[in-house]
Amino acid sequence: MSNPPITKLLVANRGEIALRVMRTAREMDVATVAVFSDPDADAPFVRAADEAVRLPGASPADTYLRGDLVIAAALATGAQAVHPGYGFLSENAGFARDCAAAGLVFVGPTPDAIEAMGSKTAAKELMAAAGVPVLPGVVAGEGTDLTAEAGRIGYPVLVKAAFGGGGRGMRIVRGPDEVQDAVDSARREAVSAFGDGTVFLERYVERPRHVEVQVVGDTHGTVVHLFERECSVQRRYQKVLEEAPSPAVDDALRARLGKAAVAAAEAIGYVGAGTVEFVLAPDGDFFFLEVNTRLQVEHPVTELVTGLDLVRVQLQVAEGLPLPPEVLDARVTGHAVEARLNAEDVPAGYLPVTGTVHRFAVPALPGVRVDSGVADGSVVGVHYDSMLAKVIAHGATRDDACRRLARALAEAQVHGITTNRDLLVGVLREAEFRAGEIDTGYLERHPELTAPEPDPQVTALHAAAAALADAAVRRAGARVQAAVPSGWRNVPGVDQVAVLAVGEDQLEVRYRRTRDGWRVAVGDTRLAVDAVEAAADRVVLTVDGVRRALAVHRVGDEVFVDGAGASTAFAEVPRFPVPGSAAGEGSLLAPMPGTVVRVAVAEGDAVTAGQAVVVLEAMKMEHVVAAPADGTVAELRAAVGDTVDTGAVLAVVEVGE
Repeated sequence: MSNPPITKLLVANRGEIALRVMRTAREMDVATVAVFSDPDADAPFVRAADEAVRLPGASPADTYLRGDLVIAAALATGAQAVHPGYGFLSENAGFARDCAAAGLVFVGPTPDAIEAMGSKTAAKELMAAAGVPVLPGVVAGEGTDLTAEAGRIGYPVLVKAAFGGGGRGMRIVRGPDEVQDAVDSARREAVSAFGDGTVFLERYVERPRHVEVQVVGDTHGTVVHLFERECSVQRRYQKVLEEAPSPAVDDALRARLGKAAVAAAEAIGYVGAGTVEFVLAPDGDFFFLEVNTRLQVEHPVTELVTGLDLVRVQLQVAEGLPLPPEVLDARVTGHAVEARLNAEDVPAGYLPVTGTVHRFAVPALPGVRVDSGVADGSVVGVHYDSMLAKVIAHGATRDDACRRLARALAEAQVHGITTNRDLLVGVLREAEFRAGEIDTGYLERHPELTAPEPDPQVTALHAAAAALADAAVRRAGARVQAAVPSGWRNVPGVDQVAVLAVGEDQLEVRYRRTRDGWRVAVGDTRLAVDAVEAAADRVVLTVDGVRRALAVHRVGDEVFVDGAGASTAFAEVPRFPVPGSAAGEGSLLAPMPGTVVRVAVAEGDAVTAGQAVVVLEAMKMEHVVAAPADGTVAELRAAVGDTVDTGAVLAVVEVGE
């Protein structure tokens, strides 16, 4: 029996997933309601909604995790249903029950199904009883002999949060000396991210693949699977690239995985869209990891290879309709790959970064889809996840999809904030990845991808373009002799000079317009510039007989140059340094904005190189600020609970002789 049609939907989430749900709702003639925190007041998803309700505050605990405020917003706007997206309240059984009590349709599984999978330990027991393969493990209770249990399970052991996901609260332990510290750290992170510090120990499979199966069920008892996704390219247990189908799964293994996933879903009476995650060993054995009782971040790759709209299916199931024929008879066509474009500094250890997105533009290539939560002018803060957008490509073959996605990312203009774009492009073009030889340790085996060296010739070309575009801007703004090129002299004179910072390096660009064209040098390198066209936003250079068009975008003292297969962000260096701008010797600086959650030392303590001094939390992850060398803690300027900005001095360590 079907329910009344949903005509107004509240989306209890933010960013790209909120926009994604609203897009399908609009196509189904369903009005949308957004809820938003104060930092998100001008976000694209708020502008896209038909109506929006403010949730006062900034932190998730005060806003998107406040189920009572979300339900009040739904009732106030006349919404009949709530779509939770992923994260936040999406796997909160209490919230699902509260929605039902308020007369609202929760677009997701039943509260009992969520509750059954909410604890990973209880879920494993339930799955084992249903005949789904599981890994041996134990809950780390207060009286548990952790070392003995880890020895019984067998090293390496994985310490994992019982509630939550996204790689938070996870540690690998390879010996008995590491067990207690790993459990303590995982508990702290789990409490912060999920409000529950329960963790468990589980056997860790070496060189595993992370393969998951999409399932959907309706209220009439039908459950089917929509094939698998490969999610093995990860950093810190968080997915970076996902694809469908998996290059490691043949038809026979696909049938086994699908059968196990359906058995898992049927064991809990699953309704709606969900994912059963497995670890796949090199020998082809697989083991249950967890059920995500919600839509996954990586659902677009399944949509592209099946032609389905999973949000549409979710809403149809929520209305009580049976699964349609296109779901029951789904087939895989081609291959799809998704890249998560994150605001993070990869060479610095995947540190999350904040800032303003001055420009966000991905080229509209055939077969490429962009699910973005940001637009030009969006501010990326410390309170939420670091993902900016998902870029997904579909092709007839895996190689086609990889090539399309690499090109779309390489040509994307993402200005004003550091991202993992170079890492993504590097992976997509790397031979081992292209051969499908991947597992969860892939990135650890390829450190060259996490710190790619820029081509100095391209950087010099970009620096020249930045300087010449700036000269064009000044010439355009001149009040006298506007037709005379910037820097022109009747008699040869001194070159014009621009100093540009790129990373920790500085480049001096010397240039002068002569009767024969431009004379340009970057550092000690003279560029053989035969011809040039320069405007504020575009510079065309012919260097050594090769013509290149470069896009230039200036925002204040920042200059962004795209072209020649790369993107470079420059900062103009002022002639005179700001007094007092340098931190004192031995200062430990905050690598990103965040909150101090632990101070591991006291003033006067002796420390060794690499020893934790202060632990910050940013974007729901812990980050250790360690002593750079052996020495003594001379000053502590941070206390637990402090909110600090990037570059803030946290402590001072006097290095020993």
